Amino acid sequence: MPSTVEQLNPTRVKLTIELPFVDLQPKIDEAYKQIAQQINLPGFRRGKVPPRLIDQRFGRGTVLQEAVNNAIPDAYSAAVSEHKVAPLGNPEVELTRLEDGDVAEVTAEVDVRPEFDLPDFSEVEVQVEPVEVTDADVDERVELLRQRFGTLTVVDRAAAEGDVVLIDLSATRDGEAIEDAASNGMQYRIGAGGMVEGLDDALIGLRAGETKTFTSKLVGGPHRDEDADIEVTVTKVNEQKLPDLDDDFAQLVSEFDTVDEMIADVRENLVRIGRLDQANTARDKVLEAVIGKLDFPLPQTVLDNDVKAYHDQIESQLNAAGLTVEQYLADAEDETAETPEEFWKGVDERAEQGLRAQIILDKLAEDRQIGVSQEEFTQLLLQKARQNGTSPEQEIKHMTEHNHMPEWMAEVRRGKALGVIVDEATVTDTGGEEVELTRLQNDGTIAPESAESEDGRAPTAGDEEEAEA
Repeated sequence: MPSTVEQLNPTRVKLTIELPFVDLQPKIDEAYKQIAQQINLPGFRRGKVPPRLIDQRFGRGTVLQEAVNNAIPDAYSAAVSEHKVAPLGNPEVELTRLEDGDVAEVTAEVDVRPEFDLPDFSEVEVQVEPVEVTDADVDERVELLRQRFGTLTVVDRAAAEGDVVLIDLSATRDGEAIEDAASNGMQYRIGAGGMVEGLDDALIGLRAGETKTFTSKLVGGPHRDEDADIEVTVTKVNEQKLPDLDDDFAQLVSEFDTVDEMIADVRENLVRIGRLDQANTARDKVLEAVIGKLDFPLPQTVLDNDVKAYHDQIESQLNAAGLTVEQYLADAEDETAETPEEFWKGVDERAEQGLRAQIILDKLAEDRQIGVSQEEFTQLLLQKARQNGTSPEQEIKHMTEHNHMPEWMAEVRRGKALGVIVDEATVTDTGGEEVELTRLQNDGTIAPESAESEDGRAPTAGDEEEAEA
């Protein structure tokens, strides 16, 4: 079907597509059949109403409009392919001419990827922190293992730091109970933190059956950050006995015969996790550096939609947590914004950077003809299942029902494209040592020099779970 393209601006084109009736006729015949199946006329079986009666009852124009609508998707795809445009959204389609028996004409305006040249990735240089695992890091992991396998013994004495107690909590303001601030039979390790401020001090010295009241700020719910009178009652005091750090413990919690082997494995696991974190940081910094080297216009409608999606997602998460933006900013340690205005400005900037990254990676994937294998797509499904606590079958069903396959395929393709950029860039740590990413495997180990990684990419954050396992 003949078509032309007009560049309206650097990020928008108009495709004009002719639909000759010789090509449109099968769609016209199909439209008659569809309408015939939907109507009942005396003297005719369903589906057997002749076209002339359909024209008389509904008008020939209705049939032609249905036929054109059915023909547009294939005609639009063919025009996009012919003129090598890269759409970034859905087209705005308009029927501009319809001459019965001759030709129909439609126009499709659509936002497209702007034209730009990719930089030389070998000139991109970034630095990351080296992977460092301290003795304190190892000791902390080992201590968590000991606590996991520790035994609890009920004791008839006052609670002390490190004890595991069962408690009932309630809160009041001005003498009125706060319903969502009450909790019964909760287990808590004194000194663990994470609860209302002052709880540890209140618990130390209490025996089973004793109660203490103190004033503190609530940490969640609609009364978050408000002062309340907290009443805590200890119902049981447990002393935890940690297993000795010996070979018997190593054999209990691991595949190793000696505690030295177990500790060495803990250290190696932390190193592997550190490598994956380092790789993710490198990928982010490399992509940020590439974005900084390019300046191209963005289609405003697409950007506005992305910004709105970012806002909607964050507001949904805040609502689910019962938080306002102000409350989130007050508690978030890694958030640099001090006001809601600064916070939302940062969100908008991330949305813009995300769109730029998508455009760059899609262009690279197209230029380098990067494809997605069945194995790579299967790995994505397995990763999504792990992250969502579902099965691969459930992810496939969700993908099919919501038509996520093109989106998910693009996700894999962009990940591979970013892997290409990282491989060609220079990544060093702050000590000046080159960071080995090409041979980094999904579990955080380094492949031998003769071997290549399975997909030629540095792993993503989702791979960290495999290293911890």
